Amino acid sequence: MNIDSTGRGPSPRPSLTASAGRTFGTVPPTVLVLLGIVSVQAGSALAKNLFSAVGSFGTVSLRLFFAAAVLMLLWRPSLRMSRRAWTVVLGYGVILGSMNLCFYLALARIPLGIAVTVEFLGPLTVALAGSRRWLDALWVALAAGGVVLLMEGRGDLNLVGFLFALAAGTCWGLYVLVGAALGRHTTEGNGLALGMAVAALVAVPFGVADSGTALVQPWVLVAGLGVALLSSVVPYSLDLEALRRIPPRVFGILMSLEPAMAALIGLIVLRESLRWAQWIAVLCVVAASAGAARGTRPEV
Repeated sequence: MNIDSTGRGPSPRPSLTASAGRTFGTVPPTVLVLLGIVSVQAGSALAKNLFSAVGSFGTVSLRLFFAAAVLMLLWRPSLRMSRRAWTVVLGYGVILGSMNLCFYLALARIPLGIAVTVEFLGPLTVALAGSRRWLDALWVALAAGGVVLLMEGRGDLNLVGFLFALAAGTCWGLYVLVGAALGRHTTEGNGLALGMAVAALVAVPFGVADSGTALVQPWVLVAGLGVALLSSVVPYSLDLEALRRIPPRVFGILMSLEPAMAALIGLIVLRESLRWAQWIAVLCVVAASAGAARGTRPEV
């Protein structure tokens, strides 16, 4: 199960991260994946701290705008593509933008660890869909048990936030499927850059309408760039270098640590404490994701 963190998407091709490969060539690939996970969740924590200034819409618009700008500068993609390729790019961008909007709306209402845990159900469902292995039924049951525990131990868990996280997870599941098509119909990082630009076009109007001129405060722009770098550019580079040296199956197992890391960073950085039942729920989803990834056949 080759899945990644909230809004990261398929990683660019090696030419984008050749310098990163030289820089991190001596670092073990497992460490690179873990650093990528920490970077993404640190970006989410930084984003949540921006909510008081520009709201969730403003924050996600800044993230996608700067991520698109960086990727467009790096790849300088050609606009000459087939109609089919453009259809995939547009679909990818709309799903990416919707996923980020829903996730940040969830993040404004519920703890980071719970938001990522619920969102993780989307790609997990895609990974398990159509499976005929009896063991995968165990992973489904374990993930379902995690959701039940989240709701049973909800405390002050906001239902609207939970539903937004579930919507983000649904978008993530669709994103995994469309992301595979993007790789087939575009070359290198061209589709990724254009798709990110489409996502920015989806999100930015919401941010401008909601936050207005607050978005152009110098410190807000710097923080928005930081969110984009931590949540997109840095993880892309680290994940790709790791994927060059470990099988996708192993990568998927390591990525299963994402909900637990989100909960830990939420606790340390944002001081978001979870109840014991919610911690067990997070671990249930982590175990289900790791089990599903372990059972995935190696890609060829």
